[in-house]
Amino acid sequence: MKETESDFQKAIEFSMLWCKAWEEGELSDEVLADKVSELTNSLNGVRGFLAFCLSSDCPLLDRLPEPLVIQLRASGEIVIDITVKNLAMSTAMAIHHQRNSDRKTQKVSERITERCSELLRLLEPNAVKRRLEILIDGIEGKGADVIFLKKWGYDQEQKQSIRSSINNVAEKK
Repeated sequence: MKETESDFQKAIEFSMLWCKAWEEGELSDEVLADKVSELTNSLNGVRGFLAFCLSSDCPLLDRLPEPLVIQLRASGEIVIDITVKNLAMSTAMAIHHQRNSDRKTQKVSERITERCSELLRLLEPNAVKRRLEILIDGIEGKGADVIFLKKWGYDQEQKQSIRSSINNVAEKK
């Protein structure tokens, strides 16, 4: 079955509802992890979940419950891949917003970068390392991520900042 943009939107909506219920104590950590597992079976499910949780005021990714960490680790490389791409995009956008003197939006991008870094530190270390090495290769103009980086038109300063974010993940592990 082909995933659609509405699958992505539904994942965002479910994530919003579940995060609010978790914040209000209506969902336990375990039930939340079970519900999130319904989303982590598809690319758009993971994208929607992370899009909401990384960018919202929901504190879920700031104090990840252990059952959710276990679930995200079990979801494997799909979570790692999307998180690494979000790390790169938010890092590059922080530079973009800084250049435009948009301090408020820059802070949002920096918070997303930090959340991505923290999440990557909790996921399977060898798989995270491999994925980050692919991104470094892309920055150096080789491998699969060259297309990803070109798609967004990142310049040298943004790429250097992405490299610094990658190093930050490794240094704090």
